[in-house]
Amino acid sequence: MRMGPLARLPAFFALAGKRCVVAGDGAAAAWKAELLGAAGAHVDVFAPTPTEDIRALVAAPPGGTIALHERAWQPTDFAGAAIAVAECIDNDEAARFAAAARATGALVNVIDRPAFCDFAFGAIVNRSPLVIGISTDGAAPVFAQAIRAKIETLIPRGFARWAEAARNWRPRVHALAMSFRVRRSFWERFADRAIAVPDAPPDETEFATLLTPGQADAGSVVLVGTGPGDPELLTLRAVRALQSADVILFDEKVAPEILDFARREAKKMLVGKTATATMVALAKAGRRVVRLKAGAGQAGQEAAACRAGGVAVEGRRSRGGGRARHNGDTAGNHRTSKSGR
Repeated sequence: MRMGPLARLPAFFALAGKRCVVAGDGAAAAWKAELLGAAGAHVDVFAPTPTEDIRALVAAPPGGTIALHERAWQPTDFAGAAIAVAECIDNDEAARFAAAARATGALVNVIDRPAFCDFAFGAIVNRSPLVIGISTDGAAPVFAQAIRAKIETLIPRGFARWAEAARNWRPRVHALAMSFRVRRSFWERFADRAIAVPDAPPDETEFATLLTPGQADAGSVVLVGTGPGDPELLTLRAVRALQSADVILFDEKVAPEILDFARREAKKMLVGKTATATMVALAKAGRRVVRLKAGAGQAGQEAAACRAGGVAVEGRRSRGGGRARHNGDTAGNHRTSKSGR
């Protein structure tokens, strides 16, 4: 399945130590300067009549440095800038600002004037280094803020510590020269633990426990019934199975939106009558296979084939699709090594 159209490409700029320019006296310019400073940039603010908010920001920047120049911007001010942001009084000033900044290679954002913007600022959920950006392509900023408020209630503050631990532990995990599957198994256990106990400190004891390799190189099958086809009815466990699969086998009746939950690297295969044999063969070759079936699944025959082939198998279902018709959560012991606490 191909990626659907995107109104904006979500991208995250690494600005630590880089120079940025902000022009404007108002609250919007002050907020953009604060965002850029929080990302570690060296921000030059050009404001002929700066507000108290701007002066306070200069006195106590959130990160990086913020320098105030009490004058209007000039074309020479953009030399070496990675990003240039302006609060302009009209389109003529916006056009001059954008042209002068782009002439030096800077990316431009003119506040509330999308026609002059190379990029947009979205609503932000900050659990740095975990950062979530939300965009409506400028169509409904208030809606984006409402979504941000909703996500804020769903993302524990403790995720910041776990994301920081991931950044610190990644080089150590890489240095252990583990296979791709064992490495991925570690990060799956890490994610399960972080979600289960977000406020627990990810310390050295936790790191050592998570390194337990389990059976990461063994293949397995997860049978997922998609119910009525609504992606919002998938259980969390079904979504996690899709996000950890190497191969996803699906029927032609499976809604394409369901496949959007899969990790991008997974191979997606439309299957027919040979699905069971293909599924077992892939799992015996060490692949993590998810078998998606429209409706409740009716997976008894496929589960039996997995057991007969010595393949670990378990069932998942959507919240609207009834129970899968087999009792074989035989992969339970195999998979609970990811989160078995």
